[in-house]
Amino acid sequence: MSTASIHVDELRLLEAEAVHIIREVVAELERPVLLFSAGKDSIVLLRLAEKAFRSRKAGDIGFSPGPLPFPVLHVDTGHNFPEVIDFRDRRTTGVGHKLLVGSVQESTDTGRVADPGPGASRNRQQTRTLLDALEAGGFDAAFGGARRDEERARAKERILSFRDEFGQWDPRAQRPEPWSLYNGRIRKGEQVRVFPLSNWTELDIWRYIELEELELPSIYFAHEREVLERDGILLAVSEYVVPQGDETAAVEWVRYRTVGDLTITGAVRSRATDIAGVITEISAATVSERGETRADDRTSVAAMEDRKREGYF
Repeated sequence: MSTASIHVDELRLLEAEAVHIIREVVAELERPVLLFSAGKDSIVLLRLAEKAFRSRKAGDIGFSPGPLPFPVLHVDTGHNFPEVIDFRDRRTTGVGHKLLVGSVQESTDTGRVADPGPGASRNRQQTRTLLDALEAGGFDAAFGGARRDEERARAKERILSFRDEFGQWDPRAQRPEPWSLYNGRIRKGEQVRVFPLSNWTELDIWRYIELEELELPSIYFAHEREVLERDGILLAVSEYVVPQGDETAAVEWVRYRTVGDLTITGAVRSRATDIAGVITEISAATVSERGETRADDRTSVAAMEDRKREGYF
């Protein structure tokens, strides 16, 4: 058996596990929602959800996605890459999915969270926006694209992550999941965050994107962009990020391993303009995408865990 065939078999096993989890949660919980950032992981998650609930007709050939039986939710910080927002709208509404958008700007305008100021990251503020959106929709289960290989706090995560009535995560309150059995029973007001991609790696994600021929935002591939280096991270120059002090901006060939707030999401120098090139680079990488390119995860060794305790997905 060839190496390529082995990779395909492994991906189909991961796919089957994820589809099973999605179906189990939808059957057990009342009002699920899928969190969609238009990043590579949530793009894969959306395709898996479409496969979980696709309807085939006699004579159908290939895969044609239809509307999901639950909505898709994006928490918009207002500091997103324009390419990502354009892709988000095309990918969701183009096939009839119901797209809900929680706005951090609206949360600051109404006094729900403090405005961190011009050019400052809104990543911390999006937690309140997320919790408000979940409460407004009455959602008791939220699918997310987190993976255990991303970060040490993610490695502790169960596939079904239980949150209290305030949306907060307590590692001591999580339930065992022996033999892939998931207990989704919750009391009124409680929630679960569901991570069907928990056992995937970044390389699995990219190989699945190649296998399924999934479209991605263009920033995932090498392109020329004006960037500056700040605290060891290449940030895109924008209305939110401008050179300060001795910083200088330059046009370089870069791509993004993850997408998020413009003010904290770094690029990597790259000439990989297609999926094969990206897979080659990822295969040689020794640091996870969050560890290499996310400034918010560098504030402390427990940065992610602290945000999860506050209600972050």
